[in-house]
Parts: sequence; structure tokens; C-alpha cells
Amino acid sequence: MLKEKLMLNNIGIQVVIAMILGTVIGAAMGESASMFAPLGTIFINLIKMLVIPLVAVALISGAAGLGNSSNAGKVGVTTLAYFGLTSALAVALALVMGEVFQPGVNIDTAGIEGMFSAEYASKGELPTFWATITGMIPTNVFQSLNEANILQILVFCLFFGIGLSKLEATRRDPVLNGVNAIVDVMVWMINKVMIIAPIGVFGLMAEAVGTFGFGALMVVFKLFVVYVAAILIFGFVAYPLMVQFFTKTSAKKFLVAMKKPQAVALSTASSMATLPVTMDTVEHELGVKNSTASFVLPLGATINMSGNAIYYGLVAIFFAQLFNIDLSMGAYIAIILTSTLGAVGQAGVPGPSFLVVAVLLAAGIPIEGLPLLFALDRIFDMIRTALNITGDAACAVIVDSMVEEEAQEVELQKQQA
Repeated sequence: MLKEKLMLNNIGIQVVIAMILGTVIGAAMGESASMFAPLGTIFINLIKMLVIPLVAVALISGAAGLGNSSNAGKVGVTTLAYFGLTSALAVALALVMGEVFQPGVNIDTAGIEGMFSAEYASKGELPTFWATITGMIPTNVFQSLNEANILQILVFCLFFGIGLSKLEATRRDPVLNGVNAIVDVMVWMINKVMIIAPIGVFGLMAEAVGTFGFGALMVVFKLFVVYVAAILIFGFVAYPLMVQFFTKTSAKKFLVAMKKPQAVALSTASSMATLPVTMDTVEHELGVKNSTASFVLPLGATINMSGNAIYYGLVAIFFAQLFNIDLSMGAYIAIILTSTLGAVGQAGVPGPSFLVVAVLLAAGIPIEGLPLLFALDRIFDMIRTALNITGDAACAVIVDSMVEEEAQEVELQKQQA
């Protein structure tokens, strides 16, 4: 009895129950289920209200904590290399599974041709390299905060945090203590908001299912199944094995600890919104130092999008098969590169994935069928977000283990000397 009560008090269990109830109510009520939409809107708006300030102060705290460390450069390079490599591997997995299971073959498009539209063609341009670099640098950081420009906030806060770390301790510590206090306050506030997460999730699911129904899902059902399989392989096999291989943390311990943040990620469809739960789990259940978690996790919530990369790759294969297009090796390379680069900088908030347009255009694949997927984007987004935050956490555990081992080696050399 006590065990059952504890399970019901678990936010992850509550969220799953709310998702099921929302799905049932949405299917039963149809479009009238949109009456529950405000519940989801209030929840998401509360999260958005708190996320940007939290990301800003957490990045300053993490950068300041690492700034005086000899490992700072190595941590940064390792983190970025990890995110880039895992995203590329995720796309490669998506392409292989797409070719093996062929989700776009033998689909009858007669009943859905009315959904085909080229209205998203203008949204598929990826910025040039220099446009991306210059766009990351804020000319007015307060405007960046106001517009929630995550990359610009990231650049300024990392720069500020490193600068803070270079001050003498008497001037640095009071400011850093204040920043860390703000982090604690923001985490407390988001934890309170998470109390109403099941209500918000119920509203979001009821509206989504009631508005779009299961008809659209049936058309892309095979794509959905292959997509979920790829996400499960990467999230429950690849990432845990990386943790098992590169750290002293077991894959089982990692997976058990990640249940709560994964449930929150499913509910919010936002890496940013899940950030405080991920940080709390990584620090207190997986033993990662605050300085590492405060640096790696906000950075990962911004640029680590392996779940998005899988989505882009599979959608490209799906539409190539739907329109009977034979992809060349150059097209596959274009998909991998565009998916990997496009995933970097994807905003950490829920919304339609227009970057998939750039992936399709890069490989010469028609984009007319995209509205078919955008109707279901919320469901796809929830699932890929759970994988994204799992990758963030795995990176934090691996990087922290690397820093710890190096520190132990330095200490051992000092003792031997």
C-alpha cells in the first residue's frame, strides 16, 4: 500500500497517467477537447517564464566554476565534440533504419493529397557559416533575453562567467554566491510549477489528440514506429553503453536515475523546461559536480539535439520513399551534414520543426507532404526531447568522470614527487 502511494506521488507516474487520460478524453471528445487547451498553455507559459533566467544564471555559474580550472578548455572541447559526434551517429542510425524498414513504401496518398502544400518552402534556408557565427553574438544582451535568443544568451553568459572566474576571490565569491543563490531560487520555483505538470500535460494531450485525431497518425504509422524504435535504441542502448564504458557509473544506475527527467521531457517537449530536473538528477543521483553540470547541461539543452537529428534523417528517407526518389551517396551525406548542423541551435522550446525543410531541400526531396507531419509534431517532439536530455545527462556524467580521473592523476603525481 505504501509503495503504491509513493508511486502515485511520483511526478513521472502522474505525468504518464495524465498523458493516457488526455489521450482518451481527446479521442472521445474530438475537437471539443480544445476546451482543455488553456491548462496546457498556462503550464507551458509558467515554464517559459522561468527557463530563460535559469539558463542564464546556470551558465554563468558553470562557466565561472570551470574558468579557473586547468580542465576548462578540455571540458568545452570534449562536450562540443561529444554533441557533434552523437548527433551524426543518430542521423546515421536513422538512415540505416529507414532503408531497412522502409516506412514510406506502399503508402496510399489518395486520401491525404489535400494536406500536401509547398507553403513551407521558404522556411528551409539554413544560414551560412558566417551568418551563424555573427548571429550568435548579441549586440544588446537585454534584447536577447527579451527575445529568448538562446544562442546569444549562451555566448554572453559563458563569456561573463569566465570573466567572473578571473577576478580575485574576494571580489568573485560574493557575486558567484549570489548567482548560485539565484539558481537555487529558480530551481525551487520550477519545482513548484512542476506540481501542476500532470494537469498541464492532460490539457496538452487532450487538445492534440482531439484536434488531429488518429487519422493522420495512421498514415504515418510505420514512420512513427520506426522513429520510436530508433529513439529507444539510442536512448536505452547507445547512451547507457557510453556511460558504462567511459565512466564508473553503471548503465542500469543511469537509466533508473533518468526516469524522472525523461517523464518531464515527454510532458513539456522542451529540453530547457526539463533542465532543472535534469540538473537535480545528474548532481544528486549520478554524483556529477555542480560546476560540470551547470556548464554541460544548459549547453546541451541548447545545442545537443540527437533526437531531432534522428527525426530529420527518418523524415528525409520517408519522403524520398513516398515520392519514389532514389537517393545518391551525395544526398545521404547532405542529409547527415544538414541534420547535424541544423540540430545545433534548434531552440529548446516546443514548436514545429521547420529545420527539417532544410534537410529535405539539401537532398533534393519534395517537401509538399510536410503538413502531414506538422499536425503530429507535438507527439514527435515529446519523444525526441526525452532522448535529447538523456544525451545531455550522459555527456555530463562522462565529462565529469574524465575531469575527476585527470585530477586524481595530477594528485598522484604530486604525491610521487
